[in-house]
Amino acid sequence: MARPPEDLARIALSVAKQAAELLSSGYRKRPAPTEKGRADLVTEYDLASEQLIRRLLAQATPEMSIVAEEQGGTVGPGQTWFCDPLDGTTNFVHGHPFFAVSIGVGEAGVPIAGAVVAPALATHWMGFRGGRAERNAVPCSVSETEKLEHALIATGFPPSDRVTSPDNNFESFLRIKPRVRGIRRCGSAALDLCLVADGTYDAYWERRLNSWDVMAGSAIVLAGGGRLSALHGGPPDLAIGHVLASNGRVHDELLALLK
Repeated sequence: MARPPEDLARIALSVAKQAAELLSSGYRKRPAPTEKGRADLVTEYDLASEQLIRRLLAQATPEMSIVAEEQGGTVGPGQTWFCDPLDGTTNFVHGHPFFAVSIGVGEAGVPIAGAVVAPALATHWMGFRGGRAERNAVPCSVSETEKLEHALIATGFPPSDRVTSPDNNFESFLRIKPRVRGIRRCGSAALDLCLVADGTYDAYWERRLNSWDVMAGSAIVLAGGGRLSALHGGPPDLAIGHVLASNGRVHDELLALLK
């Protein structure tokens, strides 16, 4: 039997807070990373956080499948957990505060609930389908910016094959940069999406993400009244990870530049 999205969001927040506390024990201690790629790192804290998340979610929802970054997993026939135990590992390794634990739920590929906890920022977000988005337990919503020229937006770049891949996002960045007030890159897709949900950013796009990067943040964007699409304008496939999230008001104008 499917669980209510609000219940799942609250489970996600509780588990993410516990994993974030674990990460805090290693923050600014220069943990030694292993390179999965030149700009794609993993640390002992990624692994320990995922082990904790898997154990706590299995206890709370034994019927649900779990897919997470380090150990993978199989998407179940119903509701499935998608977890990034440490989103922003490069930031974490260098002592930068923009990293988070991201735990979301997808159902038939659609984000329905999620929570993101950023311990170094002392901030957390939660949202669920049919409900609301919250930042630090206070309701939040997307911005009211109407024009792209007034927008502050965010993006990121894939950690591998940035030199030759046509999906390295450089061309889009150069096309969009002159058309907006500013572009930020914080190094965590989960945080970028949450900052759209709470109205800090007006939009965010990125390519070649994974479902565990974006499931929680996407659910929070939708709960905050935002819009989510693929970069061609259709429904997003979060398993592919070409995603545009916005306040809805600047979405079509930005899509026209991304197509």
